[in-house]
Amino acid sequence: MTARIILAKGREKSLLRKHPWIFSGAINKMEGKATSGETVDVCDAHGRWLAKAAFSPSSQIRARVWSFDPTESIDIAFFTRKLEQALKLRTWLAAKDDLDSYRLIAGESDGLPGITIDRFGQFLVLQLLSAGAEYQRPALTTALQQLFPECHLYERSDVAVRKKEGLEQVQGVISGDTPPALLPITEHGMKLLVDIQRGHKTGYYLDQRDSRFGLRRYAKDAEVLNCFSYTGGFAVSALIGGCKKVTSVDTSQEALDIARQNITLNQLDLSKAEFLRDDVFKLLRRYRDEGQHFDVIVMDPPKFVENKNQLMGACRGYKDINMLAMQLLRPGGFLLTFSCSGLMTTELFQKIVADAAVDAGKTAQFIEQFRQAADHPVSSAYPEGLYLKGFVCQVY
Repeated sequence: MTARIILAKGREKSLLRKHPWIFSGAINKMEGKATSGETVDVCDAHGRWLAKAAFSPSSQIRARVWSFDPTESIDIAFFTRKLEQALKLRTWLAAKDDLDSYRLIAGESDGLPGITIDRFGQFLVLQLLSAGAEYQRPALTTALQQLFPECHLYERSDVAVRKKEGLEQVQGVISGDTPPALLPITEHGMKLLVDIQRGHKTGYYLDQRDSRFGLRRYAKDAEVLNCFSYTGGFAVSALIGGCKKVTSVDTSQEALDIARQNITLNQLDLSKAEFLRDDVFKLLRRYRDEGQHFDVIVMDPPKFVENKNQLMGACRGYKDINMLAMQLLRPGGFLLTFSCSGLMTTELFQKIVADAAVDAGKTAQFIEQFRQAADHPVSSAYPEGLYLKGFVCQVY
């Protein structure tokens, strides 16, 4: 018999709105026993059935909903249906923008909580981040192999968040070939090298695709500073956009070396590109003290906030780097600034950037807004799926 989670009185409201998470504090009791990741029924305080969810005894998110349909089984056919549904959007996007790489599954936003799948050419890269995703590994991988017989499956579940689910970190080939050290992909006419095995996340930040393309509108004849540059996607786009010079800054020499290769791969003028291994915060202060100035600055830092306790510190960090960036811009210059912290709302981030302008002694006009690319959709039932936000500010 399937185990049941019985919610506390009044704690079913989010599930009635189809939100996929059930926190430990919302649970009154559990009837029967379930192993980690096993599918359980979720009922309200009166015993009325609400959902089928994956049980996670180690996590504060005690269960993640697979289905709100009592007749639906969580099996290979279930994952096949979800994958086919997600693929429709991605196939359209790939054809429209001439892409060979995209996010196939964006977790909860695609109805598959705890599962991220990125496609890079003929490689599907999986991150299984929850107990339920791990438990359903056989069904998921079988569905993928049936739908994408031409693709190789590689896993990058080497992330700390798995510890919260009571899981070990995992990385390696699931089926097919090992990815090459650097795999070229196509994005808006650019060739970009992706390190699937050792790169950040699943190898590359596909979510910034629209922002990288958007930079070209501001790059003509500009001196560009590309902060937290990683493997240089923004730098390549700036050069295609006709910039005078682009300086890429990152703490990883390996990432900078790939950025250099990316510029060469696209047959762009390497003499217009500079690569600095440095701490962005320290470099910005040094540039300010030296009187350096730029026409365009891209500020794309890593996530500053993992939980609510870190939010105030993150706000200070975002304000500091944006203030410094504005001080380095020539009058009328453009700042493209981003936050990928899910707990940082768009409204709060805009206020931080506005406060940074005050501290910098500048006036900033918000002239364009960015968010994650369309292959990273946001479900109406799961607004937390909107994590990446960005602004273009003209600064005087």
